Amino acid sequence: MFSQYMEELEKNPYVVEDFVEKLFWRTNSGNNSENNSELLIETFHNSIKDLKILQERQQRKCEKLEAALSDEQKIHAKHIDKLLERHSISVECFHQLDEKINSVAGKIIHLGEQLENVNTPRTRTAEALKLLNHMSEFLIAGPIVNDIFTNKANLLEAADIIQKLYLVAQDLPADKFGAAKKKIESKYDEIERNLIEEFAMAQTEENIEKMKNLAKILSQFKGYNQCVDVYIEQSQATSYNRGKDVFESILPLCRQHYGIIKQVFANPDTVMSKFILNIYQLRIHQFSSTKLTDDSKDDLKYLKTLHYLYLRTMKLSNDLAEFIRDSNDDLLSKLTQNMFARHLVNYIEIELRCFDNICAMELRKFYESKNHQKKQTERFQDLKRDMQAIISARTNINIVQIDNYGGETFLSEELAINLLQESTAAFERCSVLSKEADTPTNIIKIADILLKYLLTEHCDYAVDLGIQSIPIADTKSAPQIYFFDVVQKANTIVHLLEKTYNANIIPYVISTSKYSDCMHKKRFCTDSIENKLDTGLDRSLNSICNWMKIYLQNEQKKTDFKPESDIDTVSSNACSAVCQYVNSCIAQIKKTIDGENLTEVLQELGIRFHRVIYEHLLQYQYNTLGAMVAICDVNEYRKCVRKLGDSLVSQLFDILHALCNLLLVKHENLQEVCSGDTLNYLDKTVVLNFIQLRSDYKTIKPLTASLKTY
Repeated sequence: MFSQYMEELEKNPYVVEDFVEKLFWRTNSGNNSENNSELLIETFHNSIKDLKILQERQQRKCEKLEAALSDEQKIHAKHIDKLLERHSISVECFHQLDEKINSVAGKIIHLGEQLENVNTPRTRTAEALKLLNHMSEFLIAGPIVNDIFTNKANLLEAADIIQKLYLVAQDLPADKFGAAKKKIESKYDEIERNLIEEFAMAQTEENIEKMKNLAKILSQFKGYNQCVDVYIEQSQATSYNRGKDVFESILPLCRQHYGIIKQVFANPDTVMSKFILNIYQLRIHQFSSTKLTDDSKDDLKYLKTLHYLYLRTMKLSNDLAEFIRDSNDDLLSKLTQNMFARHLVNYIEIELRCFDNICAMELRKFYESKNHQKKQTERFQDLKRDMQAIISARTNINIVQIDNYGGETFLSEELAINLLQESTAAFERCSVLSKEADTPTNIIKIADILLKYLLTEHCDYAVDLGIQSIPIADTKSAPQIYFFDVVQKANTIVHLLEKTYNANIIPYVISTSKYSDCMHKKRFCTDSIENKLDTGLDRSLNSICNWMKIYLQNEQKKTDFKPESDIDTVSSNACSAVCQYVNSCIAQIKKTIDGENLTEVLQELGIRFHRVIYEHLLQYQYNTLGAMVAICDVNEYRKCVRKLGDSLVSQLFDILHALCNLLLVKHENLQEVCSGDTLNYLDKTVVLNFIQLRSDYKTIKPLTASLKTY
């Protein structure tokens, strides 16, 4: 039972209610009576007694454990005290030993200094004696037979000796020791050559340690720079791809040898600078000069090559900057400038000549593809055309010779894109190859050529031709207006030019005094084209409206509006033809013009169309059936102008429709109609003019007197 209690009491978490509940169910599990309270009370009393006994046992057990723990703590405390005592003794012994070591070390250092003071003169004396013995060999006539100088196996030792002898010989008088000095110098040069040959052989064998030792020895010789030159020459001898892009292999080559140079030479920064200098002056300069010379006959190819080589060299300079000391940080840029100086001095002249030739050639090819020979714009061309139009209108004889070139606009977006692409490339080259101070001026020079050919020679010329090809209305056929296509293409080209200016020109000149001059030139050219486009649009609308006017005058019959017999009240044939033509014009305008220009052109067309129809209707008299035909015509015109999408024009035709109703209403209702919302604000004269067109006006004239005061 106790073990069962312990198992339940040690559960985590322990809940008293669960314990009592389990005790209750165990008591009732073997008894059928669920309300045996006496048995439960007895069970609870027994459980309480058992728990008390269990508590006493656990209490005694805890007391024993606490006593044992206390004894163990005392034992460990005594042990720790002993360890602390031993540690303090060890620390004291360590300090005593450290003092003794320092004392002995001081005595040893002092002894070493004394020994060195004694040994240094002795060593120097021995070396001096050794040098004197070798010097005596050079004082004796005849060749040097000492094995040190004749056996290549002793080259390093011989180098050390001859270098010292050479320094001593410099102080000897030439009159007494001239022969000996020559022999020493000769042997010095011979050993120096042998050292350089050994260094070159070690480099071929990739023996870094041997190269390092030989470079250290040669650093004491006057030919040390020859050693560096040999290393550079051998390193760069086979590291380039002949006939291919030399730039590809330079950076890996420098990275590879920079690590070797740092291991071999005592002055790696100087050697690396010379390594890179040799690359620029020999490899890159030779490669660039060859390429530029080969391409010099073709200006465009020459410019592209120069731009490419200069950019690649500048990029290489940036990549190689990690190998250059801060004191020589401008070395690479100076090398680049010196390398290309001869080509950069006259760069802009070649660029301007090349771009001018390209533009002229592109225009010439375009006009040749159209079988067109450019014409000189005649002075007083507009006046001559206007006079011919007046004579034709009055004599009914068409003397105006209009050439519409089969609808050809002589404007090409493709040509414009080609010129703009060429200009973009020229601007890019200019920004790279020009001096910073000259860049804005040079950019504007290129832009001037672009304006000359793209706007003046191409766009402006095509607009002039387009204006001249606008037909003068006659009765034979409806005029075909191609000028709207000219407007569309001209606007596209100017838009493309604006993009080019924003991307490639303005960023270079906006912060300079050249900005206003640059924008003035562009604005002058675009304003000229815009004015001519306005003139052409005005003439185009005039041509459309004049044809409608002439056509209606010739094709509209008086009997259409004053039939003598019953007819179908539908729109007249003349009206149908005019509406069909106007619809085609509206569709063409919407196809070729956009934005605010479209709104303005459509509104102007609608206003002029209204004027033509209004003046046309005033020329006829109307009976009842004719008035219905007129109203049908106006309704067709209203349907037509709804496509314009302009509220003003729609309002004008609504008023015209209301005026036509005056031709139809009974005379006793005229006062009421004239007082309506549509006609009430019109000039009384306009209303009366329409009423006078009625065929019964003479009969009702006395009745219309009151209308003058409505």
